[in-house]
Amino acid sequence: MTQTQQHTISVLVENKPGVLARVALLFSRRGYNIESLAVSITENPKISRMTVVVNGDEQEVEQITKQLHKLIDVSKVQDYIDVPIIARELALIKVNAEVNNRTAILQLVEIFRGRVIDMSDKTFVIEVTGGNDKIDALEKLLEPYGIRELVRTGRIAMARGIRGM
Repeated sequence: MTQTQQHTISVLVENKPGVLARVALLFSRRGYNIESLAVSITENPKISRMTVVVNGDEQEVEQITKQLHKLIDVSKVQDYIDVPIIARELALIKVNAEVNNRTAILQLVEIFRGRVIDMSDKTFVIEVTGGNDKIDALEKLLEPYGIRELVRTGRIAMARGIRGM
């Protein structure tokens, strides 16, 4: 029995309508839940880079990457399972910020190297970037103050060093 692991897969695709839907359909047809998906154009405006995070065993994910290669708009696929990577996420967290809690919230934000990017008389909107664990930890510490809204980008990743896609 093989072990299920979290895989971060980068996919270079042509930047045109319908490509994202075809890639997502490939995962759903095989019964995979996409844990995270981030897509944007690259340094070449004709190419987009998709970063997909899925859970699966090595054989299952290898089968998916082979199927991705067969899609006409896909030019390259990289599973980073055994590759040292830099991975980041961005989160925006709207939290209750009553007058008596503001200093404590600001201290937490500073410790996590986040920023307050908007404030009202009742709330702060906090921006934080980092690994999944860092964002989860800040979210947990802010919960007692009352998180009103939370949005996360999903993981983006790049190989360390000279190695590229």
